[in-house]
Amino acid sequence: MRAVLVVNPKATATTAAGRDVLAHALASEVKLEVVETDYRGHAMAAAAQAADDGADLVVAHGGDGTVNEVVNGLLSSGPRETLPMLGIVPGGSANVFARALGLPRDPVDATHQLLHALQDQRHRRVNLGRVDSDGPEAARWFTFSAGVGWDADVVAEVERKRGKRASPALYTRVAVTQYLKPAHGRPRLTVEIPGAEPISGLRLVFVSNTDPWTYLGARPIHLNRGCGFDTDLGVFALHSLRLPTVLRHLRQAVSRTGEQRGGRLFRRDDVPMLTIASPEPVRVQCDGDLIGERTCVRIWSIRHALAVVG
Repeated sequence: MRAVLVVNPKATATTAAGRDVLAHALASEVKLEVVETDYRGHAMAAAAQAADDGADLVVAHGGDGTVNEVVNGLLSSGPRETLPMLGIVPGGSANVFARALGLPRDPVDATHQLLHALQDQRHRRVNLGRVDSDGPEAARWFTFSAGVGWDADVVAEVERKRGKRASPALYTRVAVTQYLKPAHGRPRLTVEIPGAEPISGLRLVFVSNTDPWTYLGARPIHLNRGCGFDTDLGVFALHSLRLPTVLRHLRQAVSRTGEQRGGRLFRRDDVPMLTIASPEPVRVQCDGDLIGERTCVRIWSIRHALAVVG
């Protein structure tokens, strides 16, 4: 088996010693090439090249951003049966996709599980999300979530503070700061789902490919409990960002049941496709990575898009 290990050396929990242990362990089982990323988009380019070269496996060692780039590189020409399988060894602070797949958070434990899965030829095909737009921008794939509005603004501000560690505390501080900005500066969004009436006047829209949508440290955050890698997308949107509404849904998100209810809530599960429109450009994020500003995006659920080892 030919494999490419893509390592982000700047990821939160990635170390040179850990990379060497991982590379040595993999090299005992496969013919291995190691690529260390040194610029934004490098992991995407490396994964695309691996797919073109006919590799059997691409392993992403880093955080959710690294995994997202590798996925987008593998799928740069669309899904197909001959694509390399994806392996993940978590190396970031949140590791949402890896945790949702049930992979160990510890890189050494994750490496052992990956090796056993390769020996047992154990993998699964997962559904992924894809964001298209009306402009010339390329489609962007996501593994666990996409968002339009407030959460994308938070991602943009965290990226601006690039010199600081992207910890849950930093995200929380930035989220509060963004929330306190005047609401009149946020465009109202419209969601259209085929076969249903458009829903307008929305202040934010989250689209989930799995649940939990993210984590606050060790605590899972639930928006669409019926969502998973074997179903279509979950949609969670709010008509209001007033404090009582936000606090109500935050309490529900961290509760034991995670069930979301409320008069200002629009929520749907198992949605194969939706369109989100805004009267003016609004930020969009995929897997916690800002992809720019759009006035209209179409988001699709692509079934069995990629094979994941684990």
